Amino acid sequence: MQLENNLVVKRYTFEYHTNWNDFIQTSKNGTFLFHRDFMEYHADRFIDHSLLIFQEDKLLALFPANEQLSVIQSHGGLSYGGMILGFPIGASATLQIWEHICGYYKKNGFEEIIYKTIPKIYHRYPAEEDLYALFRTGAQLYRRDITFTIENIKRPKLSKGRKWLLARAKKCGVTVREQSDFSAFMELETENLKKRYQTKPVHTGEEMNLLHSSFPEQVNLFEAVGEHGQLLSGLVLFITDEVAHAQYIASSEEGKDIGAFDLIVDYALQRYQHLKYFDFGISTEQNGQYLNEGLAAYKESFGARGTVCDFYIQKL
Repeated sequence: MQLENNLVVKRYTFEYHTNWNDFIQTSKNGTFLFHRDFMEYHADRFIDHSLLIFQEDKLLALFPANEQLSVIQSHGGLSYGGMILGFPIGASATLQIWEHICGYYKKNGFEEIIYKTIPKIYHRYPAEEDLYALFRTGAQLYRRDITFTIENIKRPKLSKGRKWLLARAKKCGVTVREQSDFSAFMELETENLKKRYQTKPVHTGEEMNLLHSSFPEQVNLFEAVGEHGQLLSGLVLFITDEVAHAQYIASSEEGKDIGAFDLIVDYALQRYQHLKYFDFGISTEQNGQYLNEGLAAYKESFGARGTVCDFYIQKL
């Protein structure tokens, strides 16, 4: 698709709510994380400065973003970001769109853009034209996270150790249930993160309940419980067109000992075997400079292998 030099960049307002959400559904790389109802559950934490790019009345692309002083982030509240492109948009058009986006922000006094790419496993159709545009405009790669992904159709057989833990969990009477109330699990997740990393989850239990009520097919919780109903382990999945993504993972000490999480993963892999990928999430810290090798090895033991998520700085 060739574009004439008549693109119009507009800042998002609620007036474009329907246009935005409809475009996400038909784009080649948009997911429900870019739906305005998802983005705006934490609107109080971010100053939204998202853009829509039009050619006359035709919407060509979106750029989910927030501002922080003189910096634009794409988007600080989301796991991934970047340009959301329509199916007809190719390399030349993407370059023009990116140049217009940069020009808009520069004109409005911003000094740089932190560009968070969308890993290709989330694309409905190949959509890495943005990486070429970033190269052409001199953007610098400054961070690379690695996430661990299973391609379901090629998933290897479980190791003997994994099979043993599955058998142990079943022998101990562990069962898996789908849960609609995230409160107890998020308490367990909060406790684990505080103990191990002195951090806390991005979401609260209340926020996860809100997201589940807004996106009941996309935001799901699976819990492993013991014979007496005690919570042993849990897994929050974000479901997109191609991927079941593990957003949160937590286990109690008892759950770890008897393989409760292994049972959840086995259940989830069967539940979402129709999707192309199962993604365990990142195992990196410190802007990608530190690899948690133990966590990475654990995910790899299920057959997962690396997919990267890149971050760029675009000076304006």
